[in-house]
Parts: sequence; structure tokens; C-alpha cells
Amino acid sequence: MHCAGVLRLGNIVPDFSAKTTHGDWSSFHEWVGDSWCILFSHPADFTPVCTTEIGRLALKYEWFKERNVKVATLSVDPVDSHNTWLQDVVAHCENGITIDFPIIADADRTISTKYGMLDPANIADTGLPLTIRAVFILDPEKKLKLQLNYPASVGRNMDEICRCIEALQLSAKSSIATPANWPNNHDSIGMKGSVFLLPTVTKEDADAYFKEYKTCEVPSGKEYLRLVKQENLPQ
Repeated sequence: MHCAGVLRLGNIVPDFSAKTTHGDWSSFHEWVGDSWCILFSHPADFTPVCTTEIGRLALKYEWFKERNVKVATLSVDPVDSHNTWLQDVVAHCENGITIDFPIIADADRTISTKYGMLDPANIADTGLPLTIRAVFILDPEKKLKLQLNYPASVGRNMDEICRCIEALQLSAKSSIATPANWPNNHDSIGMKGSVFLLPTVTKEDADAYFKEYKTCEVPSGKEYLRLVKQENLPQ
């Protein structure tokens, strides 16, 4: 399973109860249900980078909903602080947004401790640590599929988080892996956006289930670089 504050890919993440801007939760796992989920922490309300991040996350919210991904954010501030600060988030974002996902209050750091989100180098006026900029992507079984950690000084790129969701959901359906820089990969050989078949896929299965895959020539002569266009993946 997991130890407090230590999560590994494939772990079922800790469950927790919480107060949020969308009401109280008795169980985070129950709230996630059978969806994918992004749990997204920010250091503090009323800070500049966090304000832009929540706004950018809101701009992507419909995209996430279309892919069965729930979104929840968290900081150590109380719910009243979240609700007041969200007015600044909306006012700052020039695109006209609403914040339709919950923000979790974790003033006692219980959740942050379970998830290993606290930054000992970033201390609040209370003398307690703030949360890092963490991103946890969970599958419908509540297993950790991807984790990204950023320092307070570096804002996150929401397009990269969307790219990770697409790659994870694609690999969950087929025996594939996404190359570096995907989907902007292998354009020079006419295979832009293609993905790799896993080495565990036999040639017989590749021939049977994956149409028009391309084996790349390499010095070793081993056929472990097999590209297939997304439209040729099994449906």
C-alpha cells in the first residue's frame, strides 16, 4: 500500500475527509467515483502564481470533463479564504471564467502530510510549511499514475498536464507508450503523433491487432522500435 507522505506510482492514494468550496466530503475516494482525477495543490491563496494557475486550470475544465477527469485543488488555507480569493482569480483571467471544481481546505496539514506535499523551505507566517505545487493524476481505481512536483517559483503548464492525461488514457486502453515530445514526434518520417508498441507485444499480436505499424531500422537490428499511428490502434 503506502506509507504516510511516501507515494509510489501504482499505489492506491490515501483517502481523506475534507472541507471544500463545494461542501464537506466524507470520502475523497467516493467523490472521485469511477472517474480519473487530478489533485492539484498550490502554496497559498492571494499569491500571484497560484492565481494564474487556478485561472488556467478553469480554462481547461471542460476539456477535462469531456475525458471523464475530475479536478480538485488544495492549499492550507481555510474555505472562507478560498472563496474570497477566487473572486481575484476570476477578475484576473481575461477570458471570463467560472471556478466549477472544488478547492480543499487543509489548514491542519493532514492531507498534505499524507501525500508528501509540504515544502519545508516555504514557511507561512504561522511557522508551518506550505504546500508545494503538486499534481497527482489518478485512474478510476484511485491508483497514482503520474506525479509532478514544482517549487513555489515555477508555475505549471496546463497544456503539459492535458498531454499527460491523454497519454495515460491512451496507454490504459492499448499496449502502447508515447515517445518523447509526443504528439509532436516523428514528423520527419511521416509518423507525427504516432506511438510505440510495447516490447511485450509479439509480432503475431502486432500483425493481428495493430494495422500498418512501422518497424524503424536501428543499428542493433532489433525490432523494438515499432511505431503505429493513433488511428490504427484497436478501438
